[in-house]
Amino acid sequence: MPLETVTNINQKAGLRTETMVLNMGPQHPSTHGVLRLELQLEGELILNIKPHLGYLHRCFEKHAEAMTYPQVIPYTDRMDYLASMYNEFGYAVAVERLLGIKVPERVEYIRVIMGELQRIASHLVALGTYGADIGAVTPFLFCFRDREKILSLFEMTCGARLLYNYIWIGGVSHDLHPDFIRLTKEFVSYFRPKIKELNDLLSFNKIFIERTANVGILPLDTAINYGITGPMLRASGFKWDLRKDDPYSIYDRFDFDIPVGEGRMGTVGDSWDRYFVRIQEMEQSLRIIEQAAEQIPAGDVSSAIPKRIKPPAGQIYSRVENPRGELGYFIISNGTTNPFRVKVRAPSFVNLAVINELCKGHLVADVITILGSIDIVLGEVDR
Repeated sequence: MPLETVTNINQKAGLRTETMVLNMGPQHPSTHGVLRLELQLEGELILNIKPHLGYLHRCFEKHAEAMTYPQVIPYTDRMDYLASMYNEFGYAVAVERLLGIKVPERVEYIRVIMGELQRIASHLVALGTYGADIGAVTPFLFCFRDREKILSLFEMTCGARLLYNYIWIGGVSHDLHPDFIRLTKEFVSYFRPKIKELNDLLSFNKIFIERTANVGILPLDTAINYGITGPMLRASGFKWDLRKDDPYSIYDRFDFDIPVGEGRMGTVGDSWDRYFVRIQEMEQSLRIIEQAAEQIPAGDVSSAIPKRIKPPAGQIYSRVENPRGELGYFIISNGTTNPFRVKVRAPSFVNLAVINELCKGHLVADVITILGSIDIVLGEVDR
């Protein structure tokens, strides 16, 4: 209900109302990390929301100045810790462009497979926790069950399940395990029916639809003005994906679609659309993985890794499509072994800025629905 309508109703009824400030978080489990939201309320109705950041202090950008280029990679893992592979992927691509080096074909295929497995794993956390936020615990358990299979593939490859240090500048730290491709194909076959299972369990559940449809509508012009990217932008109806529109690595070799919001359960760009775009993206990631696993060539994965990384003085901005949107690295080199400056364009940080626009006029309970649909990771917000 529009704020003006509520105010008029209160005035006509002779009700005297006062605004109230309510803090949500940083300890609230559904703020998905240490985020504090300052809610200005009129009764249960939201007038304004102000997000307060700065409780995590990763300090990634400052740390990078004191590290050599390869030493920065483990720090990238710790920003968006649910998409660590993609953080490394984006950073490696940026430094390689700064150096002007080309990586072996096998490395490119490995990176794409790992990146898309990471996208699925990240979306499974987003979807599972979203269901839990709204009161559906079973989908959370199902999503984490399936995510474990991806983490097992990562562990088989590099020994880690969350923070990997796997994608290096010029290559990767280890070649694939002999069983990796076979097990990846088995995962693709296993997981396809599980997407339908999740749809039956949550996506088309009547209560879930009532909680998410027509809630937190993000008009396309607002999304563009705020610099929103990733599933949030596509849910508002704009078909924009860097894997297609500004291709990097070897994504231009694969056949896949870009899902967009269609307003199937309500209005284009609502919380349900943002949720369902991620469901559809997992299906497209399976298509990419399947094609890459069939085409992957043999070869060395470390032949292009430089012995000493010392880019010429200059600067580069390089971007990739991580699970939350455009992840960009702006790197300034002064010709030494350490970067002079590393600035990260973190999609969670940018996407979170629109929360006030999404929440105005909704009720307090809807804040959780809307915040969960944004899918933030505070490690890259407070980077």
